Formats: sequence, C-alpha cells, structure tokens
Amino acid sequence: METIQTTLGQVNIASIIIFFLFVAVTLSITYWAAKKTKTTSEFYAADRSISGFQNGLALAGDYMSAASFLGIAGMVSLKGYDGLIYSIGFLVGWPLVMFLIAEPLRNLGKFTFADVVAYRLKQKPVRIASSVGSLMTIIFYLIAQMVGAGSLIHILFGFPYEIAIIIVGLVMIAYVLFGGMLATTWVQIIKAVLLLSGATFLVIMTLAQFGMNPISLFEYAAKKYSDAVLSPGGFVTNPWDAISLGIALILGTAGLPHILMRFFTVPDARQARKSVFVATGLIGYFYILTFFIGFGAMVLVGQNIISSFDKGGNMAALLLAESVGGQFFLGFIAAVAFATILAVVAGLTLSGASTLSHDLYVNVIKKGKTDEAGEVKVARIATLIIGTLAIFLGLVFKGQNVAFMVGLAFAIAASANFPSLLLSIIWKKFTTKGAVASIITGSGLAVILIIFSPTVWVDIFQNPEALFGLKNPAIISMTASFLIGIIVSLLSVEKDASEKYEDEKLRTYLGIGAE
Repeated sequence: METIQTTLGQVNIASIIIFFLFVAVTLSITYWAAKKTKTTSEFYAADRSISGFQNGLALAGDYMSAASFLGIAGMVSLKGYDGLIYSIGFLVGWPLVMFLIAEPLRNLGKFTFADVVAYRLKQKPVRIASSVGSLMTIIFYLIAQMVGAGSLIHILFGFPYEIAIIIVGLVMIAYVLFGGMLATTWVQIIKAVLLLSGATFLVIMTLAQFGMNPISLFEYAAKKYSDAVLSPGGFVTNPWDAISLGIALILGTAGLPHILMRFFTVPDARQARKSVFVATGLIGYFYILTFFIGFGAMVLVGQNIISSFDKGGNMAALLLAESVGGQFFLGFIAAVAFATILAVVAGLTLSGASTLSHDLYVNVIKKGKTDEAGEVKVARIATLIIGTLAIFLGLVFKGQNVAFMVGLAFAIAASANFPSLLLSIIWKKFTTKGAVASIITGSGLAVILIIFSPTVWVDIFQNPEALFGLKNPAIISMTASFLIGIIVSLLSVEKDASEKYEDEKLRTYLGIGAE
C-alpha cells in the first residue's frame, strides 16, 4: 500500500484565507453591481453591456464546474484514457452552440430561452412546459453542486457539512439577490481566471517532475499501471452507453438554461458568436489541463491513495497540488475549487429565478403586462425561493452519489430543452402542441429511465438488476422528444405559427427588431 503524507481533511489556514478573500472581493463587486441593477434588463442581462470577450470568460467560468475540475481529473487518475470521454463530450457541444444556437438565440430572445421557443407560438402553454424543463435541469444540477460544496468544505476546512451548505447558500443568494447578472458575470470571470491559472500552474509543476515532457509522464503511468490506462474501455464498456453519454454531454450543453441565458448579456449577435469562440478556446485548454492533472495524480499520488480518500477520485487534483506544491498550494487549489462551485451555483440560481419571474409570473400569470419594478421584485423573491431550495436539497441529499445527477441534468437539457429550441428556430411547421409534447416527453422520459437505470435502480435502490440497461437515457429520451415534437406538429397544423415564421427568419439572421 502506497503512503503519502497529506494534510487533506485537516484545517488548512491558507485555503480559508484565500477563500474568504475571494468572497470579500466578489461581495464588494456585488455591492458595486447592486447600484447599477434597477431594471429587468439590468437584473437578468446586465443591461446587455458585457463584451464578447468578457462573456466568453464568464461562459467558461459558468461551464467549468467543480464536476469538471475535480470529477474529470479524478476519473482520469483512476480510469486513465476513458476519462477523456467526459472532457471531449463537454467540449464538443460548444461549436454546436456557436453555429446553431448563439446567433438566433441572441436575436430572438429577451431574457430566457423560453422567449425563443414561444416567439411565434402560443405563450402560455409553451412557457409553462419550457419552465418545467428548465427548472428540472436547474434543480438536478443544483443538487450536484450543493452536495459537492458541502463535502468539499467539510474535507478542506473541517466545518460540519450542514454549516458548509448554509454558507454556500447565503453567499450565493447575496450575489444574485443584490447584484443580478452583472455581479454573477464578474464572479464567473474572476473564478475562470483563478481556475485556469491555478490549473496551468499545477500542470507546469507536475510536468517539471518529468523534465517537462508529457510523453515521459504517460510512459511512467503505463509502466506503473500497465498499458491499459492509455487505452479505451476501462470505464465505458458498452458502446451504446458511450453514444448515449456523448449525446447527453454534447447536445445537453445547447439546452442548459444558465448557459443559454448568457447570450442575452451581449449587445448583439456578433458579440454572442465571439463569446462562444472565446469560451470554446478556454474550455478546450482547460480540459487538456485536467487530462495532465489526472495522469499526474495517478503517477505521483497513486490510485490506492486517491480512492482511499474518495471512491470517485474527486480529491485527486487536491492531493496532486499538495504533492507538488505543498500545503499552501493545496490551500490555493482548494479555495479555487470552492469558488468554482459558488460561481456555478450563482449562475444556476439566477437562471431559476428568471424562469419563475419572467416566464411564469410575467408571461403566464400577468399575461405579459407588468411594470419593471414589480418584475425585479418578483425576480428577487424567486431568488430567495431557489436559494432556500438549494440549501434544503443540499441538506436532504447529504452523502448521496451525485455523479448521476450531473448526467441527468445534461440528459434532461438534451431531451427537454434542445429539441424544442432547435425545431422552433429551423422548422416552419413547428406548433404549440408539438413544443409542449416534445418538452414533456423529453423531460419525463429522461427522469423515468434514469430511475430505472443501473445508476439509480441498482447502485442507490440496491435492486439486483436494472429495468433499463443504459446508464444515461439521452439516446432514447432525446430521440423520442424530437419524434413526438415532429409528429404532433404535423397532426396539429397552426396557421399563425407558420405565417410568423418569415418574420422570425428575418430577425434570426439579420437581427431586425432584436432587443
């Protein structure tokens, strides 16, 4: 058995100081942003004042969650090459967003992706259905982030799990409640810079142990653990599982409400495209780093030690940081990992609040008639509701395996949100009934199939055999969502929706009338 001296699990003064410094800086930004956040456009979309480059950084910050940083590095450290499936899946979604979604979304929408789906359809049924899809995605993603945050603080700072969850919840509520999208954007930008610089430094210090030669690192890993770590098949053995997981990760990106919401913060479609271009480059670079971090941890820390701390390998990056840079560097990387969770949770909360206030309150209950001050007030109440719910869910799901929840969030986004969003932009005959049927089928089927899958039915409910063989349902649920949307639309012709399509096309491609 390999042994390593580590202070992980003990109170780390460096990580506490760096973390509270991050919180102090971001709360002062929130105080500044609060003075500029009065109207709905300022609260939901930072008054469309964010540049393409800034938004690209913020998008990268929103997307590079703790699941990406800690989870993928851990997966690579224990499974080798197959950990790349997640990295590539998360990354490949971005060009799709750039070419298919970014420009039409910015030109057609106002504050949420439901604005786009409902653009030429009947508002009430589409808004209600798309809100259900959005909120389900957000809640599953929130649970994963909150439980991750609680576990991380418990290990790093020595705080009880419950206190950790409450700290995360309260700070995140403060960001969104007072600073809206402007504060959330700058929190994401600061976090992205910290995470990218921390991960870069970690890789440099790791490669320094191998003469700055990545090939030596991989050769050493193969020598220590056999050539299998450099070959596929160590983690995903069923090809259908691999395809389904790939679909969820790639197309789920184009259906995540908190990511789509970012395209409304830039002044025009050109800046929206630029922001995806910047985000793709930064995220691609980041996932290359996680691959080196994973192999570095595998070789320098050892798989036995990594799995003794956490069966999923989530502490691999932190153990590697201490191994190559000592206790202070462990403190820095730990604080960055925690800041990562805080920023992603803030983005999710703002997205959930905008769904409740803009989609449901304004467009369903008030039928589109509301005053600016009233809507901002409702958005802030919705923030408190979502924030309190996040704290409650974090406490309820303590100790649960949360990996499946991230996968489920992506599967719901790919099944409920993406098909209706794409069909509403590109297909003239898409109807209100088709949109509602597509969203309900996709989200409902995704949840039911994941409950019957090996991840939940066997691993959590302890049944001997799963009723549904695949770990991720996207290949079935997303296909069904598209098919049902198309079939129902063909059976329920909607003349108004078809007639408005030409107006929509002008606005989609030329930006005429875009807000």
